[in-house]
Amino acid sequence: MKSAFSKILRLILAIGLLLFGLNKFFSFFPMFEMPPAAANFMESLESTGYVFYVVAVLELIIGFLLLINKWVPFALILLAPISFNILLFHLFLDISDVWVAIVIVVLNTILIYKYWRSYRPLFQSY
Repeated sequence: MKSAFSKILRLILAIGLLLFGLNKFFSFFPMFEMPPAAANFMESLESTGYVFYVVAVLELIIGFLLLINKWVPFALILLAPISFNILLFHLFLDISDVWVAIVIVVLNTILIYKYWRSYRPLFQSY
């Protein structure tokens, strides 16, 4: 859990989440042209008034927890459904940027594996 490899992966994931979370509020990364289905999906998330921002806040919280190395197993499990949905979005709606989603899912999966000892009690039968 405390290897240099795990620390580097955790920091890369944390920085990525912080940047993408902040970008949802401040739009400092240029938005490239998305396919119509992807653009409609993103517009619908924004038009709800809360979903887009809830995801952004979760990305910021998870990124911050990973950055300061607190509650890392909790943060990784919280990130799992978000990262899976990012992957599905890119696979089905915007394949051009799928590499970012793959990196997030792979980093999350590797780190969950590295912290598996923390999750073992969840799978024990009593």
